[in-house]
Amino acid sequence: MSPTKQRPHAVRRAPTAARTASAPARFDMGARLLEIRERAGLSQRGLAARAGVTNGMISLVEKNRSSPSVATLKKILDVFPMSLSEFFAAGQAEAPAIFFRAADLVEIAGGAISFRQVGASHRDRALQILHERLQPGADTGAAMLRHEGEEGGVVVRGEIELTVGVATRVLKAGDAYAFRSDVPHRFRNLGREVCEIVSACTPPSF
Repeated sequence: MSPTKQRPHAVRRAPTAARTASAPARFDMGARLLEIRERAGLSQRGLAARAGVTNGMISLVEKNRSSPSVATLKKILDVFPMSLSEFFAAGQAEAPAIFFRAADLVEIAGGAISFRQVGASHRDRALQILHERLQPGADTGAAMLRHEGEEGGVVVRGEIELTVGVATRVLKAGDAYAFRSDVPHRFRNLGREVCEIVSACTPPSF
C-alpha cells in the first residue's frame, strides 16, 4: 500500500487589527456642512453672503476639496449658529463621565490643527478643555479669532506665536497665556516641531 499523501496544513493567520476592529469612520466635513445648510434653508450663495466668504469656498468645502482654516470655519458656523464642537461631534452621544482616557477625547477639528475635546459635547458645561496639536506652519487663519469669554493654556511642547490685539509673543514649553477672548487673537506655529497645548475656555466656544 502506498503511503497516504497528506495535504499540507493551511497556515492560520492571526486576525489583523482591520479584521478584529473596524477603524473609526473618517469625518465627512462636506456632507456635514451640506446637511446643516440645507436644514437651515440656505443656498450656497446665501450662506457665503452671511458668513462673509466666497460662494466658491462653500462649494469646495462641501465637495471636500478644501479644508477651511479654524477662523473661516467659525465664521461659517456662526451663521447657524453652531460651535466647532457641535459641528464635529454630530451623532456622538455624551455619556456622563468624570475620567477620560486618551482615546475618549473627541476630535473637533483635524488636519494641520487638531483640537481634542474632553467630552463629546460641552452642553450643560461651563468649561471647555482641549488638547491642541498644531503642526509646523499651522495657522488659525489670517482672520483673527474673536468670541465671548476667556481662555488660557499652557504650552507643553514646541512653541507657538500668539497674537492678542496688538501684542505678539512667542511662547515655548512651560509658558502660558490667559486673556479675554473677545479681543481678536491668532495662533501660529512657526517652529519646526509640533506644538502641543492644553487649553481651557469659558464659556465653551469651539
